[in-house]
Amino acid sequence: MSIGIRLARPPDAPAITAIYAPYVTETVISFEMIPPTVDEMARRIETTMAQFPWLVAIEGDVVVGYAYAGKHSERAAYQWSTDVSVYLHNAWHGRGLGRTLYSALFAMLRALGYVNVYGGITLPNPASVGLHEAMGLIPVGVYHHVGYKYGAWHDVGWWQGPLQDLVDDPNPPCALFNLAPRDTWDAWLQNRNVPLLARP
Repeated sequence: MSIGIRLARPPDAPAITAIYAPYVTETVISFEMIPPTVDEMARRIETTMAQFPWLVAIEGDVVVGYAYAGKHSERAAYQWSTDVSVYLHNAWHGRGLGRTLYSALFAMLRALGYVNVYGGITLPNPASVGLHEAMGLIPVGVYHHVGYKYGAWHDVGWWQGPLQDLVDDPNPPCALFNLAPRDTWDAWLQNRNVPLLARP
């Protein structure tokens, strides 16, 4: 699999929008009803990356998948926990790309100081459940009938995993570019045999 991983940029928004739109219009995997515009997706990328990683997988120059993290909740005591999502072009399902993206994303989140990672999955979705459990997440509960789309009520299961050991009095997580500039992150993503920067 000739795939590269790098940080997303606003010019990736058209490709990311094209990957995401079928999840909105053809499935209940996403609870959005209308796909975001390219401008809205570019705004989401920039807003997310003010704090969290957003990664794209590329084959040549073509974006074929992406993964990102975000706040688990606005309350201050939740700041060490993060929600994650991954979306792939249909042709790349079942080829290990989701795990590749998550592996890089989780490593970056550890370096930034996050402790817990959570994934929400519209049920049933055995492929997504398999991916999250392969990454070490375990089921912690189900929101029953929490969303209504395409004429039916849907459950969302939640999976949780540790990114690192619990410590007393943890330092707040770093924002993505406060720990390292874009080119340093991209260099690490190209050669993940080198250690990530230690947090200050």
